[in-house]
Amino acid sequence: MADERQITFRYTEYDSLDELDDASVALLQEAEKAMGRAYAPYSHFHVGAAVRLESGKVYTGNNQENVAYPSGLCAERVALFHAMSQDPKSIIEAVAITARSEDFELTRVITPCGACRQALLEYEVNAASPIQVILGSTAGRTIVVDSVLSMLPLSFCETKLKKG
Repeated sequence: MADERQITFRYTEYDSLDELDDASVALLQEAEKAMGRAYAPYSHFHVGAAVRLESGKVYTGNNQENVAYPSGLCAERVALFHAMSQDPKSIIEAVAITARSEDFELTRVITPCGACRQALLEYEVNAASPIQVILGSTAGRTIVVDSVLSMLPLSFCETKLKKG
């Protein structure tokens, strides 16, 4: 007999940056700076990300497009891989993401794609510590999610793939 199930998750939506704590605002500001350096000549869609480690150190990244579209990389993974290549044993506390388009006005926050969620989840699972996701927007609203896992239902994080 089939059982129908439903997956839901909690997030908090803020109307103004004034409602966020200082550390979250600062991380969003770093993501905005990184967004300004994005290489997006094809989509004109600029994304910035900032990763904060438990130590307080912040690493940033932005989307890097390529004429062969699959060869580009999202801002979240650029920031994530930059942070982990420099501080591989560190625990990620939070990631902030923001975007803007040259061609249209964004009316809501953007969220990480599935590949970026999967990459973030790997570090969350390995550290056994939730990564807070802060989603900013030029429209003024901000969404905060307490864990990457909640953003990737039925995720692939099979620990049995590890040997030994």
